Amino acid sequence: MNKKDSGLVYSSEWGKMCPACEKPIAQCRCHKTGNVAQPSKDGIVRVSRETKGRKGAGVTVISGLPGNEDDLKKLAGELKKKCGAGGALKDGMIEIQGEHRDRLVVELEKMGYRVKRSGG
Repeated sequence: MNKKDSGLVYSSEWGKMCPACEKPIAQCRCHKTGNVAQPSKDGIVRVSRETKGRKGAGVTVISGLPGNEDDLKKLAGELKKKCGAGGALKDGMIEIQGEHRDRLVVELEKMGYRVKRSGG
C-alpha cells in the first residue's frame, strides 16, 4: 500500500497531517512556504450559509477567495468587524457567525471581487 492509499488524516501520535506532503503539520514545509495545492478557483467568491455540525447555529461561509493565509486572516478580520460578529478562518474559507450573506456580498463587491450567493 502506498502513501496515497493509506488514508491517514489524523494520528494521535503526530496530530493533524498535511494532505499535500503527508507529514505532520509541525513538520510540513508546503504550508510554511505557501505551496499548498489549492482547489482550482474560477475567480468567483461564493457566500453561503451553513448549519451542518453546529447544532443548528448558522454561520456564513465565504469560499473561493484568492490569497495566502495572512491575506485571508486580514480580510476575515475586516469582514468580522463590518458584521459585528465573530468568526474563523478554516481550510481557506472564512466563517462568520450568523446570517450576514447580504451584507457580505455588498462588502466584497465594493472590494472588487466577483461574488455569488450560493445555497438557499
